[in-house]
Amino acid sequence: MSRGAETKKQTARKFAGRVSLVIAFFVLSASALFARAVHLQVFNKEFLNKQADTRHLRTEKISAHRGAITDRNGEPLAISTPVDSVWANPKELASAVDRVPELARILDLDPELLMRRITRSMDKEFLYLKRHLNPELAHQVMALKLPGINSLREYRRYYPAGEVTGHLVGFTNIDDDGQEGLELEFNHWLAGETGSKRVLKDRLGRSVENVASIKPPRHGKDLRSSIDLRLQYLAYRTLKSAIQKHKAESGSVVILDIETGEVLAMVNQPTYNPNDRSQFSAERYRNRAITDIFEPGSSIKPLIIAAAIESGRYRAGSMVDTSPGYVVVGPKRIKDSRNLGRVSLTTILSLSSNVGATKIAMSLEPDQLWQTMTKFGFGSLTSSGFPGESAGLLTHYNDWRKVNQATLGYGYNVSVTPLQLAQAYAAFGSDGLIRPVSLVRLDQANEGERIMGSDTAASIRLMMEDVVRPGGTGSEAGVVGYRVAGKTGTSWKYSAGGYSEDKYFSIFAGLAPASDPKLAAVVIIDEPTGDLYYGGDVAAPVFGEVMTESLRLMAVPPDALPAGHDGALAQAMSQ
Repeated sequence: MSRGAETKKQTARKFAGRVSLVIAFFVLSASALFARAVHLQVFNKEFLNKQADTRHLRTEKISAHRGAITDRNGEPLAISTPVDSVWANPKELASAVDRVPELARILDLDPELLMRRITRSMDKEFLYLKRHLNPELAHQVMALKLPGINSLREYRRYYPAGEVTGHLVGFTNIDDDGQEGLELEFNHWLAGETGSKRVLKDRLGRSVENVASIKPPRHGKDLRSSIDLRLQYLAYRTLKSAIQKHKAESGSVVILDIETGEVLAMVNQPTYNPNDRSQFSAERYRNRAITDIFEPGSSIKPLIIAAAIESGRYRAGSMVDTSPGYVVVGPKRIKDSRNLGRVSLTTILSLSSNVGATKIAMSLEPDQLWQTMTKFGFGSLTSSGFPGESAGLLTHYNDWRKVNQATLGYGYNVSVTPLQLAQAYAAFGSDGLIRPVSLVRLDQANEGERIMGSDTAASIRLMMEDVVRPGGTGSEAGVVGYRVAGKTGTSWKYSAGGYSEDKYFSIFAGLAPASDPKLAAVVIIDEPTGDLYYGGDVAAPVFGEVMTESLRLMAVPPDALPAGHDGALAQAMSQ
C-alpha cells in the first residue's frame, strides 16, 4: 500500500472516530435531558407546580356590598357606589421606579412622598397607594402597565340627602364600617362579609384569569328606617331658618307617630354633610336630639298635672289658689308674672303658672311624683338603641329636698333629651299608653304600656288646647283647620356657678290633631339671642309651621274646619 493511501485511511478512521464521539455526546446529552425531563415531570411535579403557583397564583378578596338605608317609603338615605382602590407590590414596582412620578401624577400624589412610601415598604407585598378612586381613574393607572400595580373593587358610601339626615344616618369609615348613627347601630345588619377568589397573574402582576372561587361574598341587608324624608326635609328647613332668625346656638326637632312610636323626623342644627369627611367632628355630628339633655322648664307641667289627677287628690275641674302670686320654699321664692288668684288646672297650663305647678307638686308624695316621671320615661334610655343616647337625669326621691320637689313642678331638678320629651307627650296622644320609640319602620305597632288612665290623658289634652288658643302662651303654635294641644317651656341654662340669667332653652311640645292625635313633636332652640327667647315666641312658631305641612303631607283630615267647609272637604277628599 502506498504511503498516500495509508494516510487517507488514517484520516478516514480519525474522522469516523470524531463523528462517533459527537454522536455519542448528543446521545448522552439527549438521554440526560430526557432523564431530567422525566424527573421533573414525574418525580418532582408537585414541587414545581407549587413553585409556579407561588409565582403566578394569588388570592384576592371580593368586597361585599353594604346594605342600603332608606326612608319609610323607600327613598335612599345611604347607598354604596362602586369604586376602585389602587395597590402595589413594592418589590415588583421597584423595577420601574423611574416611572413613579408618572404614577403619582395620575393619582394626584406628591412623587417624593410616594417614592418614600414605596421604599419604606419593600418588606411588604401589599401597599395601598390610593383608596376609593373613580373607576375611570383607576383604569388610567392600570393602563400604565407598571409591574406590581393592581386595582381592587371596593364600595364607598354615599348619602343622597346629605346634611338633612346626617345626624340620624351617621357615616362609615374608609373600610365601610359604621361609625355613627344608624350606620353604627345596625352595622351588623348592613355590613356584608368579604369573599375571596384565586386568580392567575402575569409577570407584571395583572390578573389574567379567575381560577377558583374560595368564598363567595355575603352582601349586607337593606334597612328601612322609620323616617319620612318629606317630613325630615320640612323640619330641617324650618329649624335652620329659626336658628338663623334668632341667632341661636343650636336646636332640635323630633316628630313621632303617636300610633306606632316611630320617629318620622329628627333634625338638629348645626349639622354636617356625611359626604364631606372634612366636616367630621364630634361637635358637628353628634345627634343632639338623642345625646344632649336640658331642663324642660314649663313643658313638664302637663306631666305634673297628670301625676296630680292620677293620685286621686285632684280632678280635671280642681282649683288651685296661687295668691299672693308667689310661694316660698326654703330659701327660694317662686313667683308668677302677676297674682292669678284662684285658678283651674287648665289656667295653670294656659298661663304657665309656676306657683300653681309648685303647689301641686308639693302636695303630692315624693315617691308618687318620682314614679310618674319614671313611667313617662325620664331617667332611663328609650328603646331607640341609638349610639351615645343619654338617659337624662332624674334623681331618686330619697335624695330630694323640699326645694327640689318644688322646682320639679316647673321643670328644674330634672333633665331630658328631646326624644324623651316627645315620647312622653305621645303618651297623652295615645290615651295614656307609652310606646317604645323606633328608628326602624314597623310592620306592626308595638303594644304600649299604660301609665295613666285614658280619661286623664284626654282631660290634659283639652287643657293643653287652651295653651295654643289666643291668650295662651303657645298661640303661635296653632294650625289653621286643626285643633292643637301643647305646652311652652323656657328654662335657664345651667353654667358654672349657677343658672345664667341671659341664656335660655326655648321649648314647645305638642300634639295634633287634638281630637285624634296622629303626631307628637318637640322643638328645642338653644340660646336664642335678641328680645325674643320665650318658648311661645321662638319654638312655638317652628312647631306650627312644621305641623301645618306635616299634617297636609300625611293627608290627616282637619278637625277644626269653619262652619260650611265640611262639604267642600268631603268633596275634595273623594276626588
